[in-house]
Order: sequence, then structure tokens, then C-alpha cells
Amino acid sequence: MPRGVVIPELRQQFFAALERLIATGGPSGLTGRAVTRDAGVATGLLYTHFRTWDGFLAGYAVDRSFQIAAGVAGLAEQAGSATVAANLAEAVRATPLDRIVALTRLLVFRPDLTAEVERVLGPGAAGLTAVEQAVARYLAAEQEIGRVPAGADPEALALALTGTLQRLALAGEPDEAVLNRTGQVIDHVLSGVS
Repeated sequence: MPRGVVIPELRQQFFAALERLIATGGPSGLTGRAVTRDAGVATGLLYTHFRTWDGFLAGYAVDRSFQIAAGVAGLAEQAGSATVAANLAEAVRATPLDRIVALTRLLVFRPDLTAEVERVLGPGAAGLTAVEQAVARYLAAEQEIGRVPAGADPEALALALTGTLQRLALAGEPDEAVLNRTGQVIDHVLSGVS
């Protein structure tokens, strides 16, 4: 890229490059040079936008955790509409699987980033924890209006759903297979608590 050319959304370009690199080689081989090479820009630009490598990784983890949480933020307000299974399936579809994979792998490799995400976004905001909490709140709201049985444990059901989603996404299944299998789990779990 020529010098002096404005690159719109450069931060997101760096984040997308990081995700591609994690998808192909995992987080252990990540470097600033690899990210900028993949993004097609000079290495110095990364450090113009992020003072340090750790600052870049924390920026990525905060950004993606926020996006994942935003995708399910309104789930509890869906209580009473459609079906419980349809609302949960929609929440799963709102969670970008490539981001789940990259973010989860990075947070496992660098657990210190979880504390940084929670410092910025609040407790329980890192990775799929926000999804788990949103699903638990939603199921509790459905329980209050009688669409989820009184004896069900919304938190345990939310953990089962997010655990399934994470496991399937990390196994490298195609997106459609993850969505289908997660939908089957939702149906079976909900039928088991009726």
C-alpha cells in the first residue's frame, strides 16, 4: 500500500487479520509482523493504533467480546414471542462462529486478557460468558411466564447451550453444521425440561 493513503477501518482490518491467523495457525505464532503482513500494511501502523502488542491483543478481545455480547443483548426482551427454541436458535445465529473460535483460542492462550476485557466491559463480559448470561436471563424470563418449567435451572441450561456452541465451533465444524447441531441440542434440552 502506498504511503500516506488513508485506510478506513484499519483497526477492524487488523482484528480480521488476527482472526485469520488464529484460524490457520493458532495463537502461539502470532506476531505484529504476521498481523500486518496479513492485513497488507506496514508493521509500524499496528503500533500507531495500539501502543503495544499486549494493547493490540486486549483491544481485539474487548472489541470482539463486546460484539458477541451485543448480538444477544436483547434476548430477554424476546420472552413470550415466537418459541423458546426459535429465540435461542436466533441468538446462536447472532453469534459469529469465526469470532467465537478466534476469541476463545486467544483467551485460553492468554488468560490475562479476560481480566482486561472485564476491566473495560464489566464482570462476566469476556468471550461467551456474556452469551451464557443472556441466555440464562432469557430462560428465567420465559420461566416467569410459564414457557419454561418452574423446576428447570436457567443457568444450567444456559451453560449447556453455550458449552455446546463453543465445543462445536472449536471443533472446526462448518457454520451450518454448528447451527443445526446446536438447534438439535436446544430442542432436546427443552423437551427434557418440559
